[in-house]
Amino acid sequence: MSQVRVLIVDDSATMRQLIRFRLRADPRIEVVGEASDTAQAREALDTLSPDVMTLDVEMPGQSGLDFLREVMRSRPMPVIMVSTETEKGSAAAVEALSRGAIDCVGKPRSREFNNAFGDLARLVHGAATARVQPRGAAEGAQPPVVSRDFQWNGMYVLIGSSTGGVDALERIIAGMPANCPPILITQHMSDGFLASFAERINSRYAPRVELARSDAPVEQGRIYLAPGGEQHLTMTVGARPRCRLIGGEKVSSHRPSVDVLFNSALPLGNRVCAALLTGMGSDGADGMLALRRAGATCLAQDEASSVVWGMPRIAWEQGAAHRLVPLKRMASEILDATDRRGRMSRAPR
Repeated sequence: MSQVRVLIVDDSATMRQLIRFRLRADPRIEVVGEASDTAQAREALDTLSPDVMTLDVEMPGQSGLDFLREVMRSRPMPVIMVSTETEKGSAAAVEALSRGAIDCVGKPRSREFNNAFGDLARLVHGAATARVQPRGAAEGAQPPVVSRDFQWNGMYVLIGSSTGGVDALERIIAGMPANCPPILITQHMSDGFLASFAERINSRYAPRVELARSDAPVEQGRIYLAPGGEQHLTMTVGARPRCRLIGGEKVSSHRPSVDVLFNSALPLGNRVCAALLTGMGSDGADGMLALRRAGATCLAQDEASSVVWGMPRIAWEQGAAHRLVPLKRMASEILDATDRRGRMSRAPR
């Protein structure tokens, strides 16, 4: 790939300088322009044709969220949101992710400027390969929950996701009944945004969604989201499985890591249904392979519906997944696997 051409949009000159400094340190990236408001950004998009745009969520005049909506309707492209990790800022950033933004990064506090945006170049480079679809006026509104007479068969659901995963997870959770199987999720996201993500989906859909807490019982009708930060989400597998948060180094370049979550459930064997969704890298592929060998039902999101077909592709290529599943069918496939009357085949592909 040639250099990734980036447009930086932020009303703060200091933030633009920090972002420019980080991106220009990576030889794979060229900063082709900057804008301090959406009017300048609109003109720069037309004249510079960047591959990726970084966009401030909170700006005077037209907000970054409103500008994102405009861009996704008229000129779909990979956008990385830059936001304060305040309650208001993180809620807006999560809303942006549900509307088609590729990822979000937190703005540093003044004492953190030396380490600001350390992961941004990697995200920008990966975003350049993302599959971005036009978003119409109705996009962003999730499909209604489908009424379903679900009878849980005792299987636990584990889901791993990364780039593009916020929108994917929302669509899956929207298809879950209130008495859905217990679901544990590791989504790669800054811990400053995860609380807003959990609050958003919990307020909109039938199951109870919460940030996982150590020793919380894993129960039907509940969805547990890895809280991020310095801990991995795992589950204990005794008579009554529970969530467990553990410290430790990054695994597969991430903390929380999907591989750590998947590996923690190996003793459950065929009582697990695992799904690996859109995302850069390979986190979760090795853990899924181990789960499949232990008897679990393993699903990977297909290429056409993935924003970045990285994590599910690696899982599929190394034989970890039983089948590739379009995003629009993932919820029903999971429910079929975990319903006492489901007929989902677990035979090798």
